Amino acid sequence: MPTEIGGLPAHVLLIHAIVVLAPLGALFTILSAVWPAARHKLGVISPLTCLVVLALVPVTTNAGEWLEDRLTENGPNAAIEKHADLGDTFLWFAIGLFVVSAAVWWVGRVDDRAAATRPEATRPEADGTGGPGGPGATATAVRPTARTAVPVAVRVAVAVVAIAVSLVTVWQLYRIGDTGADATWDFVQKLK
Repeated sequence: MPTEIGGLPAHVLLIHAIVVLAPLGALFTILSAVWPAARHKLGVISPLTCLVVLALVPVTTNAGEWLEDRLTENGPNAAIEKHADLGDTFLWFAIGLFVVSAAVWWVGRVDDRAAATRPEATRPEADGTGGPGGPGATATAVRPTARTAVPVAVRVAVAVVAIAVSLVTVWQLYRIGDTGADATWDFVQKLK
């Protein structure tokens, strides 16, 4: 796994991808969970974004451990240790974000497929003949609007869990970044 990119610590560069993509994946997941039009527009982009984050976390963590070893050669640093300990937890949050994003996408796909394959209902036209089968009666296809493939309670539960996991993931990312900034500032101050 890369430890340096262009002479710079890879961790410092890779973390920027996670800092951008994790909140973006969380936002896509929330939008897809609560807004069907957004889910239709985003499609598989939401779980794919979260999958990229999940793939980047171990690479970034490994590069961070290499950087930690370099920065603590002259003795332990509590701020760096705190950041590293929190950073080690993020894999679980990335897994959770990917799983709920995939669940939101899957529930939406099941509903969309059920709506597309459900037989269309018919109704008599208002032609003044008194109902179906009367002289001049015609039937017009009406696309049903109610979803029936996934129960409403399941859709609501998936949406609530997706929102909670997304928000907690972004909060944990903030906490990790904050301790990383503190560790960097502490290290810079010691160099003076």
